[in-house]
Amino acid sequence: MATFTVIIPFYQREPGILTRALQSVFSQSFVDFDIIVVDDESPHNAKIELRDADPTWLERIRIIEQKNGGPGAARNTGLDAVPAETRFVALLDSDDVWLPDHLTNAFESMSRFGAECYWASMQASEEFYYHFGMAQLEKTEGGTRLSEKPLIIELQDLASVMLRNWSFLHLTCMVTSRPVFEAVRFEPELRLAAEDVLFFCDCILKSKRTILCDEPGAARGMGINIFHSIDNQSPEFLRQQFNTWVALDTLEQRFSNRPGDVASIAGYKNTARRQALWGQAGRMKRRQSPEFGLLAKWVMRDPALIRAAFELGAGKLGMGARERSAT
Repeated sequence: MATFTVIIPFYQREPGILTRALQSVFSQSFVDFDIIVVDDESPHNAKIELRDADPTWLERIRIIEQKNGGPGAARNTGLDAVPAETRFVALLDSDDVWLPDHLTNAFESMSRFGAECYWASMQASEEFYYHFGMAQLEKTEGGTRLSEKPLIIELQDLASVMLRNWSFLHLTCMVTSRPVFEAVRFEPELRLAAEDVLFFCDCILKSKRTILCDEPGAARGMGINIFHSIDNQSPEFLRQQFNTWVALDTLEQRFSNRPGDVASIAGYKNTARRQALWGQAGRMKRRQSPEFGLLAKWVMRDPALIRAAFELGAGKLGMGARERSAT
């Protein structure tokens, strides 16, 4: 009967990454937790990784093995297995690490302010420069300051703020209480795309109160993050961009009566279209065939993809003409 259940989706190719994440959990100043590791048919098996682990660790770890379904499906499996006595769920990506007071700050802040959803800041790093903390968010968006140390803020319309730029939110820094983690799940078919953004939005809408802590809760562990291994030359890239568009389209429907939010989402959808088309242009440049099947499926759902293709083509032709005239 633990206060926290920690859920770690696991899919890694190298030994040692899961052990590093778990070490950061067992180094927490708040020690009342249990752990669910969901092995998503990982190339490097979680049980093999932990066969020589400290027996006191193993007493508090449950490993669930499943057929590969992606990170969203793995997290859903963990959420479905949370014990009935658990008060809070904390998510941790297997290639990240927590800072020692993450659970303490979450427990004390959520208990003090009656919050059902909580995010800490991600520790700053040069590799993930686009992340920014809650103090910076406060400077741009305002909000109510609930606590000075640690700095805790609350924004009245957090969902709208998130839709403009969600780089201050990260799954590894997220904690939810029972009313939220019982009700909200990931969309597993949107694997390796914006399923986390959709999950964030659903949790914020479900939560009676969401608070944000400026104190860093985690650091990027710099392991093998499957999402960041996909670039525009990867065979999964077009699927990723399509899934991102689907997630954004779902969000657009949920916020259809809020024009400002729809405008934010529309901008991200157009970015997904452009990224997909540039990726396909790159395939042709490398003498590879475009992925016509998935492109046709996308056009059936989103005719604006054709307009985006014409706009990109016209822009490229115009750039070429300007370059010729300059010479």
